[in-house]
This record gives sequence, structure tokens and C-alpha cells, in this order.
Amino acid sequence: MTEPKSAGDLIVESLVANGIDTVFGLPGAQTYPLFDALARNANKIRTVSARHEQATAYMALGYAKSTGRPSAYSVVPGPGVLNTGAALCTAFGVNAPVMCLTGQSPSGFIGQLRGHLHELPDQRATLQSFIKGAYRIEHPQDTHRVMSEAWQTMVSGRQGPVAVEMAWDMMAASGSLPEPGATPATKTPPLDLSQIEAAVKLIKSAKRPMIMVGGGAQHAGEQVQQLAELLGVPVTCHRSGKGVIPADHPLAVDMLAAHEMWPDTDLLIGVGSRLELQYMRWTGMQTMIHRAEAPPHLIRIDIDGAEMRRLRPHVALVADAVDGCVALCEALAGSAAKSGIKKRMKAARNEAQLQAETIQPQMAYLKVIREALPRDGFFVDDLCQVVYASYFGWECYEPRTYVTCGYQGTLGYGYPTALGVKLANPDKAVISVLGDGGFMFAVQELATAVQENIAVIALVFNNASYGNVRRDQKRLYNNRTNATDLRNPDFMLLAQSFGADGYRVNSPQALGLSLAKAIEADKPAIIEIQVDPDEEISPWHLLVKVPAS
Repeated sequence: MTEPKSAGDLIVESLVANGIDTVFGLPGAQTYPLFDALARNANKIRTVSARHEQATAYMALGYAKSTGRPSAYSVVPGPGVLNTGAALCTAFGVNAPVMCLTGQSPSGFIGQLRGHLHELPDQRATLQSFIKGAYRIEHPQDTHRVMSEAWQTMVSGRQGPVAVEMAWDMMAASGSLPEPGATPATKTPPLDLSQIEAAVKLIKSAKRPMIMVGGGAQHAGEQVQQLAELLGVPVTCHRSGKGVIPADHPLAVDMLAAHEMWPDTDLLIGVGSRLELQYMRWTGMQTMIHRAEAPPHLIRIDIDGAEMRRLRPHVALVADAVDGCVALCEALAGSAAKSGIKKRMKAARNEAQLQAETIQPQMAYLKVIREALPRDGFFVDDLCQVVYASYFGWECYEPRTYVTCGYQGTLGYGYPTALGVKLANPDKAVISVLGDGGFMFAVQELATAVQENIAVIALVFNNASYGNVRRDQKRLYNNRTNATDLRNPDFMLLAQSFGADGYRVNSPQALGLSLAKAIEADKPAIIEIQVDPDEEISPWHLLVKVPAS
């Protein structure tokens, strides 16, 4: 006899119909029907648990960012949802399609402030204030409609996280319910031909253009490369645009080389990028620029029309990165490549390399990591000195293989996010690069890694401090520090206690050897790199440029 379906079943069927193959989650009373439905559909959709609710959302984030596909997680309402708040705002910052599935108080209690289990005054409004959309399924009959609406919001235009909640009693309700199906595909904006013509006019008249790519171009590497090769112009990026074109492509330049070329650049073509480098970091981070002033002229290709209001360009192409680049290539067919670019690029690269090599020992560590990690291996960042140097010093060769928290700067997000990356890419090497402070934010997820056999390698740069804050305090406050020194556990004993492999090194050469061993072993591992915080050269003068007065 077939069991009657609950609304939890319909939610799961909606996920499966839309291609979700994994749900990260921690069950609780309000979500029991959902997790029971997941258990009964284990042949179609996998459930991966964690040791802290935050990790479920971070794993979903890693899954989405490394694949470009939507992901989902589920936790209880109230404190459970709030525990995932940092991951949700990070997903919003990096435009990751992540769906939070949660419960609510019984339907008669919602909004009554009677103190029911996990009650918030207005959970949906709280979430709506910092994610792309928050929804409630009021009745089982509404499940398909609301799930479809949430899905469309999540994946359309500039992608981003959404949340769907459902009352405790409604999620458990069963009966004759409608069958859910796949949500129709979203449509990309139509191209404005007048803006294409205006862009072509600027491009043809420019002598020294540059292309800047961001996370919105991760799926458009081929088209960006075609445009760059047609024009013969350099392509640069910050964090989120790494890998859009390979770092060893003849036209790829890192952010340091791009800055050397910036003063005489007369046209910038931004593709799927907020243009943080040019209009924030290279202006000292303190000057708000609402409208680009020439030179250089600015052409923006972005699927989010609101971007054209946040930073007004001279030409606004509201389009998917693929469509925009293809349209420009077609309109520019037969154009001659710009002259003199190669000479400028060579000089800029040479100067950039001289600048980068002063940032030690970080650059030495990045070099051996790059040599050990396969070309298609994943580098998941966090906040530490080596990662800061990686913004310019890491050569990324394939799309989505540099996973970043972007402008949110989410300390401690890296390790659980890397677990999601590895689950989505089980045949690829995945490293989580982080400091001792950030690692301890989610150290309990070593248990998840071992239990689920998730072979992430954590490179823990141990300087026994929150190193960046410590250095800033010493510089700004007469050598005083406060709340920055850390007493850490023995990371090797810690790894052993969880059942993970452990390595301890204190030089770049030793790290290279240990990392190669850990990749070959394909097991959860910690590599502790002992560093002296007073010997790390600050990279910040290269990351934020203070304009000359």
C-alpha cells in the first residue's frame, strides 16, 4: 500500500525535478517530514549532515560555487537559520544559488510571540533583509507554486540565495497533493542593439583597452577569450574572476600588472564584475564613485540592470556575459587587433613580478602549492596572509577552481565550504587554505570529513594569532595588541583524534612534499605550516592603492 504524501515529500520531489542531487542538513522537530522524505528518496537525492548548522550552508555554498549549479540545505528555524546567516550573506555576496529549507512554528502560532520552540518575531523578514528572496509555503497545496517561485528567484538574473519556510504542522500534512515538476528555465535579457553600437564605437576608437572579468563571467570563459583575442587586449580579474581565462593565456594579466597598465588605459570593458579593483581598491577604498569618468571610458556587461545604477558606465549592456561577448565579437568581426599591447603587457608583468616577489614567505608557499596541486585542483580561500597574497599571486587555470568568499571576508567559512566543493567534485583535489584562527571556527567538521570520507586537505598556516588584526593593531596603536594572540591545540594530535591524516611543516619545500603525499593519499588531512607572524610581509600596499595626493 502506498503511503500518502506529505508536503515534505513534495519539497523533495521539487528538488529532484530541478536537478538537486544532495541536501546538506541537520534535522529537527520542525523539519522531520522533510528529512523522512529525503530518507525514502535516498536513491535519488543524498543527505549529508554536519556537526554545526553553519557547515550545512557553507557546504551548499561550496557545492554551488564550484559547479555553477544550485544547491540546497535544511536546518531548523530560529537559531538554526541564524546559525547559517553568515553563509547566506556570503552566498549573496558571491551570487551563489543556494536554497535554505526550514520549518516554522505550528501555523496558528506564527507571529504570535507565544514563545514556541525556535520562534523568531519575523523569520521571513529577517532573511529577506539580506538574501535574494524569502518565502513561506502556507499550505501543502501551495508547495509546487512556492518552490517554483523561489527557484526562479534564485537562478534568474544575478543569482543568489533564497529561503523557503513551512509551518511544522503543514509540512507534516498528507493527502492527495499535486505532483511537482521542473521549474521552467529562466530567460536572459534581450540585447539592446543601440548599446551594442555605442560599445563598438568606443572599442574601435580606443587604443589601449582592458577587460575586467568577475564571478558573473565564470561560465563565459570561451566568449571572453574570443573577445580578448579579437581585440588583442589584456584580461584581468580580482578574486571571483580567477580562472575565467587561464592565467597562462598570453593575454591574461594579474591585478598588479593591470594596475601598472591602468594609468594609460583608455577603455575598460567590465564583464560580470562589480569592478571593485578599478573603482574601489585603486581609489583607496574610501571614495564612493557613482559614475565612471573618462578616461577611461567604461563599458559594462552585466545581467543585473541595477549594476548600471550602482556604477554608471558610458555604455550599459544588460546581458548575460555569454550573450554580451558574442554580440560584441559579431559586431567587431574583421576589426584589427590593437597595436603596442604586447610590449605594454610585458613591461607590466615584469614590474608586477618584482612587486609580488617581495611578499614573503607567502609567495614561496603559493609557488609550491601551485606545483603540487593539479591544474584542475580547487583552491578554497579563507582569511589569512597566504590567501591575501593569492589575490595576485595564485595562477588559476580553470573556471570555478578558485572559490572565494568575495567582499564579505567571511573568516572561518573556508573549511566547511571546501567540504561542499569536494563532495561536488569527488575526483578533483581540493585544498582549504586558511589560518589557525579561521580553521578553529569550524574545526568540528573534521568529524564530518572523516565520517563522509571527504578528502579535503586543510593547509593551516599557524601563526598563533589573528595575524592581520595583530599587525594592524601594532601598527596603529603604538605596538599594542588586544584579543589577537591564540593558544592552539596540537593540530597533529587533533587530526589523529578525528581519524584524519596530519602533517607538520615549517618551510615551503616541506609543504610541497607533504601536499603531494596528501593529494596522493586522497584522505581528509591537516597540514600545519608553522610561521612567525613577525616575518610575514604585508601584501596590503599591493591590494589597496592609495591615490597620490
